[in-house]
Amino acid sequence: MSPLVPHLILYLLLLTVVTGEILRPRFYSETCPEAESIVRNEMKKAMIREARSVASVMRLQFHDCFVNGCDASVLLDDTPNMLGEKLALSNINSLRSFEVVDDIKEALEKACPATVSCADIVIMASRDAVALTGGPDWEVKLGRKDSFTASQKDSDDIMPSPRANATFLIDLFKRFDLSVKDMVALSGSHSIGQARCFSIMFRLYNQSGSGKPDPALEPAYRQKLDKLCPLSVDQNVTGPLDATPVVFDNQYFKDLVSGRGFLNSDQTLYTSRETREYVKMFSEDQAEFFRAFAEGMVKLGDLQSGRGGEIRLENFEVRSDPSAVELGFLRIEMDWQGQKLVEQLMQILLVIAGVVAVVVGYATESFRTMMLIYAGGVVLTTLITVPNWPFYNLHPLKWLDPSEAEKHPKPEVVVASKKKFSKK
Repeated sequence: MSPLVPHLILYLLLLTVVTGEILRPRFYSETCPEAESIVRNEMKKAMIREARSVASVMRLQFHDCFVNGCDASVLLDDTPNMLGEKLALSNINSLRSFEVVDDIKEALEKACPATVSCADIVIMASRDAVALTGGPDWEVKLGRKDSFTASQKDSDDIMPSPRANATFLIDLFKRFDLSVKDMVALSGSHSIGQARCFSIMFRLYNQSGSGKPDPALEPAYRQKLDKLCPLSVDQNVTGPLDATPVVFDNQYFKDLVSGRGFLNSDQTLYTSRETREYVKMFSEDQAEFFRAFAEGMVKLGDLQSGRGGEIRLENFEVRSDPSAVELGFLRIEMDWQGQKLVEQLMQILLVIAGVVAVVVGYATESFRTMMLIYAGGVVLTTLITVPNWPFYNLHPLKWLDPSEAEKHPKPEVVVASKKKFSKK
């Protein structure tokens, strides 16, 4: 055996440490082999207790991943030094069933203490919510770390309003590398669940400031909504998002074609020329919708923030990794496509440096030469990928204006979870 072989093994280990974990299927196959079955069993229990709860859990993935990546920040409660995301404009009195995630976490902690991240729980539970209600099942990629912090402002700035139109949604999703087809398919998550009257009052009584209802509403459906949500209604009253709110199917798209979309952001997918053909296609081909939805959910789950920390010990204590915190703040300054480019460049440059180091080291039979070349590659990679260079900010997000939501009455604040994710 060549004397360089042990050094080559050491190099490969170092390369793995430097590049970090990459999301992959069956991430917990050795450390917690029953993780996915535990999550699914807990989701089954939740569905038996309340059918609507699984739809509520599924929504957590979108509200978590779009705000600084899939890092479970949406689960964190406010602290004296942090305004979390639970009471953001798009989440207050809307996101619910946090206690289901609490129950899943408890079950996993009993089986595999300090192993499975809450960010991965959200991804697995969202998949199971779809599969258990008749929708597609797919293999999820895992290995995420939980955030040590959250940002109500970031959530307010980026999460779309129920008033959003198709053009705005297309632009927003594009900035996360999600296509028009992805956006329409992911909107199909409204195949299950309910939404509040608060989200549609303007459609019923003052669409576009006209003092009249949305003309896109089918008349009989509008009358049904008028009865559900009269002007004097408690705006936290809820209605089904489609005609089969406990079954994941393509009825949602059939309803849009018929003018029976509950939210403005739903119905606009059919009234807009840019998205209408996808709505018609999914309304006629459920299998195609299922395929597109599963693909979109995997892409959505790939959004990462780079922020360090773990929510995984007893009492859900948050522990942060200081070195990752610094890296996280640098990443947050970049736009999303910049962050993706950084990750790709980092991996490519480190692999190139490693290959060159191994080849030269083997040719010269010098471990010192190999390590010097690789160290130079690490330094070069750091200089290219860590600073917030201007070319990482070529696609800045067009933030939503929270002042629009301030024009409308806000519902009263309620406690979102019976158990607290706390920061100590």
